[in-house]
Amino acid sequence: MQETLAASRVDYGRHEDALQAYMREGEARALTLGNRGPIRLDDDGALHPDIAEAYWRNGFYVFEGVLQQAELADIEADVQEILSRLPVAKDADVDALGRPALGADCEAPTLFWAKPLGDPFGGTEEAAGRHPVKMIEPEAAPDAPEDVVYLILGSLQFSEACLRVYGHPELLAVAAAINGDDFVPFTEALFLKEPGRGASVAWHQDGVTHWDSPTWDEGSHGFNFMAQLYGCTAANGVWVLPGSHKLGKVDIAALVDESGSDRIRGAVPILCKPGDVAITNRQVVHGSFANTSTDWRVTVNFGFHRRASVLGVTTGGLHNAVAHYDDARIRTRSRMIGYAIDARRQRYPGETPYVYKPLADAGESCRWTEAAKAGVKDYNLLDLGL
Repeated sequence: MQETLAASRVDYGRHEDALQAYMREGEARALTLGNRGPIRLDDDGALHPDIAEAYWRNGFYVFEGVLQQAELADIEADVQEILSRLPVAKDADVDALGRPALGADCEAPTLFWAKPLGDPFGGTEEAAGRHPVKMIEPEAAPDAPEDVVYLILGSLQFSEACLRVYGHPELLAVAAAINGDDFVPFTEALFLKEPGRGASVAWHQDGVTHWDSPTWDEGSHGFNFMAQLYGCTAANGVWVLPGSHKLGKVDIAALVDESGSDRIRGAVPILCKPGDVAITNRQVVHGSFANTSTDWRVTVNFGFHRRASVLGVTTGGLHNAVAHYDDARIRTRSRMIGYAIDARRQRYPGETPYVYKPLADAGESCRWTEAAKAGVKDYNLLDLGL
């Protein structure tokens, strides 16, 4: 992979000064894009056209105030439990109390580790080589652990609060507006950006399957929702290059070279308060810097695809082994949406549940019971990665 200035030795004092100026400029630009506000649906459940226009123009949108304080408290309690159950070290199978660690009995990929303030993927062939340039890696504090968990896949099996977010009726209505009523799952994750330790994610575009397809368009690889527990800032949040989802496969290494550093010109941060949920096109050029700030970022991440993008495709990679996505696999994986809707119904009985058309049309009733909870272990082996 190409080596650039971003991976070379740098003067960290000068880098930090330049980064702070870059962040201030990016924050100012982000607030001029006209792509933030509450979710607005009409009486038929359709997304307000102004929101759809702003999303497709920029490649992302910030839905403000989606999750209320009680729901955030539930998520926080689950996150604290998850953190307490992490392995004591990268190769350990027990937590700090000697209990079996989170994910120790899972076959599917769960925990991803990085050096504190490091960049685990940049400039490597990992994840199909999607991260061609290594980000600058600041020096962590002397007392930092050797490795930290920055990503947890298959997160719905570890947190009912996250499962209930997955079943949020307005978010699912947005998914239908963007990808059609027959939208299908992608994958789910928790991103952890610990203060002074959180790893960077090198600039990349998601998706490897459809770039050369004759039917490719700006929505071919789906989107992600990113629900923020504590909010996110320019320092700890995701940055995007607005409009880049329309450009096809972008030469990211050339962008970094032209910018003279890992601070890509024209990019903006996704700025959120606690309870905000961003929707981000997976084809947009995006990444994040190492979290040298004093603020946590905890992101409840989940994505959806168009059914037409997935059905009949053979693919895999980071999220699952190479597999053929037939109707049976899609139907089985989509049951997690049904479980999420029912789990949310049980927690919020006064809320009108979303009706997910593919399951409703098939007459499937997915109830979130003790048996269902036991049955979703390793559910992400069936992820529909593109």
